[in-house]
Amino acid sequence: MNVILAIKQYISKMIEESGPGMKVLLMDKETTSIVSMVYAQSEILQKEVYLFERIDSSGRETMKHLKCITFLRPTKENVEFLAQELRMPKYGLYYIYFSNVISKQDVKVLAEADDQEVVREVQEFFGDYIAVNPHLFTLNIPGCCHVSTIFRAIWTVYIGLDSSVDRAPDFSCIGPGTFFWQWTYQAMVHELLGINNNRINLSDVPGISKDLKEVVLSAEHDEFYANNMYNNFGEIGTNIKDLMEDFQKKSQSTAKVESIADMKAFIENYPQFKKMSGTVAKHVAVVGELSRLVNKHILMEASELEQELACQGDHSACLQKIKSLLSNEKLQPVDMLRLVMLYALRYESHSNNDISGLLDVLRKKGVSDKQRSLVPAVLEYGGRKARGSDLFGNQDAVAITKKFFKGLKGVENIYTQHKPVLYNVLDQLIKGKLKEGSFPYLGTSVLRERPQDIIVFMIGGATYEEALTVHTLNRSTPGVRVVLGSTAVLNFKSFMDEVIQAVQGQSSSRLGSRW
Repeated sequence: MNVILAIKQYISKMIEESGPGMKVLLMDKETTSIVSMVYAQSEILQKEVYLFERIDSSGRETMKHLKCITFLRPTKENVEFLAQELRMPKYGLYYIYFSNVISKQDVKVLAEADDQEVVREVQEFFGDYIAVNPHLFTLNIPGCCHVSTIFRAIWTVYIGLDSSVDRAPDFSCIGPGTFFWQWTYQAMVHELLGINNNRINLSDVPGISKDLKEVVLSAEHDEFYANNMYNNFGEIGTNIKDLMEDFQKKSQSTAKVESIADMKAFIENYPQFKKMSGTVAKHVAVVGELSRLVNKHILMEASELEQELACQGDHSACLQKIKSLLSNEKLQPVDMLRLVMLYALRYESHSNNDISGLLDVLRKKGVSDKQRSLVPAVLEYGGRKARGSDLFGNQDAVAITKKFFKGLKGVENIYTQHKPVLYNVLDQLIKGKLKEGSFPYLGTSVLRERPQDIIVFMIGGATYEEALTVHTLNRSTPGVRVVLGSTAVLNFKSFMDEVIQAVQGQSSSRLGSRW
């Protein structure tokens, strides 16, 4: 099961069914993201698609020589836009594809608008989701209230992957992975810089060049990223050093252009050389900024303390270490908040817990009332009374101790053995030991054999730690294929927004910039 491949095959089929000739791809805001996540513009151009337009953009030129491939979500707004388009068509022929089920009434509206009979095809192609990784998709929907939208989108995944549903998982507990620092490349980028449809904003990075203010990290189109997205930070440092050295060797070799044959060879290799140059510059900039932020905000020290909290360390010692770290001026308010929340979740039932004292420390450090209110909010949302399972697991200090080694000067590598709740759920499902009371079957059938295809969907959002868990299980469990979906891919800040919405039922204010 590969959600990226599923979307790519749908798009390819759309283009092929329109036949030869120059084409325009007409999309809405959401389907533009769906397409851009799996196809580079250069790839689409090779399929005779020379123009990309939005259905809601005004002032589009009339080009009757172009065939129009229309890929839209079946919303009322899009149906109205498309009906207006068909009444005054700007292109020669229209091949219409919807990303989900469209009602008969809406089809009738479009048919009545097609007075000039320019429509050649109307189909439902089930791809109403954002494919992030081969085994990870998201709906990019904040909050948990869009139930009908969620189920319609999940249905398109089932259809697109030709899957069936056996059980209905219900994650009723908060995952501590949202609070822990993750040290794999993809997860670190999302936590520190933010990933929005594969795009990373580097405009605030000191001394960044103009052409690197926004970069794209796509495993489909970036071999280095594909090979390193699940590697830890120390390994990234080593591998980017190797990439740089390889680039330097190749750049020196291409500098010798002394004959016609040399010139020909250079021209043939230039596109690849230029692409490699861009890859090196991009990843050096990203890793450099990650390293700067890790050192500036003592994130290694914060991560070490998180691990001690997670492995049921001595309460008194943990409390003193938290107070000591909170006094460090390098620690940012958002990371102070993370530590206090983790302490509150770990020791909420401890007779001598000092949650109120830590909240007072946050107040004195200038953390706002709104941010401090998130500590009791997270207890209400995912505290002992709200969750249905052990949040931290019975892990001793030895089992969860982190290991350090140097991968590159200035970049330290960290390993943790923390596993999210999702790992245990999937492990039990694969072994046939998942409790029916918590995870009931749909229908009357009973799952007697180990499932081969598993689709997990997490309402409220998933993290890249959980995506890594699925990736690892797929590689280590032959015959089992797992896909993870969620309403959003969370980092700590966006998760706090979810907590506020869930507890207070109101729109949240962002936690603000880290730097």
